[in-house]
Amino acid sequence: MQDTITKPVAAKVTAPGSARLMSLDVFRGATIASMMLVNNPGSWDSIYRQLDHAEWNGWTFTDLIFPFFLWIVGVAIPLSTQKRLDGGASRTNLWLHVVRRAAIIFGLGLFLAFFSFLINGSYGRLGGFGPWFNEICGTIRIPGVLQRIAVCYLIASTIYLTTKLRGQIAWLIGLLAAYWVLMKCVPVPGHGAGVLTPEGNFSAYVDGNVLGRHTWHGAPWDPEGVISTIPAIATCLFGILTGQLLLIKRSVEQKTTWVFVSGILLILAGAVMNIWLPINKNLWTSSYSVFMAGMAMNVFAVFYWLVDVKGCQKWAKPFAIYGMNAITVFMLAGVLGRISIEKKVTDAAGKVVTLKGYLFETCFNAPLSHLGFGPKICSLSWALVYVFGLYLVAYIMCRRKWFVKF
Repeated sequence: MQDTITKPVAAKVTAPGSARLMSLDVFRGATIASMMLVNNPGSWDSIYRQLDHAEWNGWTFTDLIFPFFLWIVGVAIPLSTQKRLDGGASRTNLWLHVVRRAAIIFGLGLFLAFFSFLINGSYGRLGGFGPWFNEICGTIRIPGVLQRIAVCYLIASTIYLTTKLRGQIAWLIGLLAAYWVLMKCVPVPGHGAGVLTPEGNFSAYVDGNVLGRHTWHGAPWDPEGVISTIPAIATCLFGILTGQLLLIKRSVEQKTTWVFVSGILLILAGAVMNIWLPINKNLWTSSYSVFMAGMAMNVFAVFYWLVDVKGCQKWAKPFAIYGMNAITVFMLAGVLGRISIEKKVTDAAGKVVTLKGYLFETCFNAPLSHLGFGPKICSLSWALVYVFGLYLVAYIMCRRKWFVKF
């Protein structure tokens, strides 16, 4: 997992050895902290509406997070690539680096899926290595958050390295249009064309036939499935276009204005597209891709203006620290979360429960409920402590100048 550890060249909190803007690390850190917050409630039965995904169409705060992260990945591509090109690196070598990095990120995602099998005790229940290994190969989830990031990063980087600006725009529009046509025009057996229900949409049909049981909890479709990755690549391309805008020789005031106004236009475009193709995170519809890219540009424009233009950095340092080792934090959270769910303990009543359930009930739910707090506050308190604990890890890594790079 850890390839190199580099040290920052400046005293202030900046990305180690990189041309990246501090505002981008702050935005990345805020995004990954938000991801940890919504992914780790004390109880999934007690969640504030905005801290859960929209049930199907529409969006909540939670639905902003994944496209924001993909958009950030896109922004970083031209910022880092241009520096290497200016240093004499060839596009072929840069592409090979992209392939290697994408393979590592994809492998980390598969590891998280595999990890649950390692600790859930299924080896003994299945009667030895052979049945256990066959069960893993037959059911392990192939798609996932890191897997989608890896695929989008690979394809978007390849487009960036092999095309000019017009070609990148053409690819972006083509991907969004192609997905729209597939979802609205290709008939699904038993349902017909243009059906966007969970069971009848074209994306679910492809996932069921291509992935089989290798989906989220064995469902007939996957939120990070095959076809829905097409517009997710477009989300990454929106970030690439923004990154190139930040590299042009214009004043910071002009750049901020262009990013913000472009974001407003994309939000409006996504809202109009929503009339015909609903904004939907699970399907990652074209309207969702456009709308969320606009939201990301607006939020980033604010961060860019405050942090890099006005120099208001003290408040942002915790987020920057989070953002410097974002995937490391994500992996640690994934491992700890799976251990806490798969590990079983006996509570005071003699009931076998998960380690997470035991800790949440003992340390949060029971005492906070006794003080008069409701179940949603108790659940949120667990999530906030989780976020703070992961921040401490990121902070220690930053103080020791450990920055994991791939």
